[in-house]
Amino acid sequence: QVQLVESGGGLVQAGGSLRLSCAASGRTFSYYVMGWFRQAPGKERDFVAAIDWTDNSAYYADSVKGRFTISRDNAKNTVYLQMNSLKPGDTAVYYCTADRFTAAKHVAVKATHDYWGQGTQVTISS
Repeated sequence: QVQLVESGGGLVQAGGSLRLSCAASGRTFSYYVMGWFRQAPGKERDFVAAIDWTDNSAYYADSVKGRFTISRDNAKNTVYLQMNSLKPGDTAVYYCTADRFTAAKHVAVKATHDYWGQGTQVTISS
């Protein structure tokens, strides 16, 4: 069983930065592919980024490429999402996911995920 707890959300102005964290319980964190999704009001939940557990390969949605960076610290059981050059369109609840027996490049298209966090609100003002 893995529990995921996101933090780091908040209200920032457009152009600003935030770093989200997702702390995971469990001793096998390093074997999980970790991902970030977001859901804006009235919209579907969308893939943001994912990072592999083998070589830390990272994958991003086109909308965030060049602005967001996903990273992980297996010693701290934590995955991060550094968000720069934020836009009002980035406003959403951001969720962390964990998957075993998959590759990071497949996270965006998986129908289900092994574990979800409770989400953290990110609001970008114009």
